[in-house]
Amino acid sequence: MRLWIAAAVVLCAPLSASAQTAIKTCDDVKAEITKKLEAKSVTNYTLTVVDKGKEAGGTVVGHCGGGTKSILYEKTTPAPQPKPAQEKKPK
Repeated sequence: MRLWIAAAVVLCAPLSASAQTAIKTCDDVKAEITKKLEAKSVTNYTLTVVDKGKEAGGTVVGHCGGGTKSILYEKTTPAPQPKPAQEKKPK
């Protein structure tokens, strides 16, 4: 019986170590999402990191902080482009 417990501990120890190193920072996840959006030529958006459970006003597109935070995507309106000045014709 003790042999089985020792074998289980030896086999499961690397799994818990890899799970801890797999947690990505919110900045890393946000950068990955930004890269994917830019590759699809998406413009006029914001990505916001919020606490999990407080997702309002956007679409959840990712999680970070070990699942404690969510990344929200929101479409924004483009800034208005200034109109070119019209030339006045001499009379």
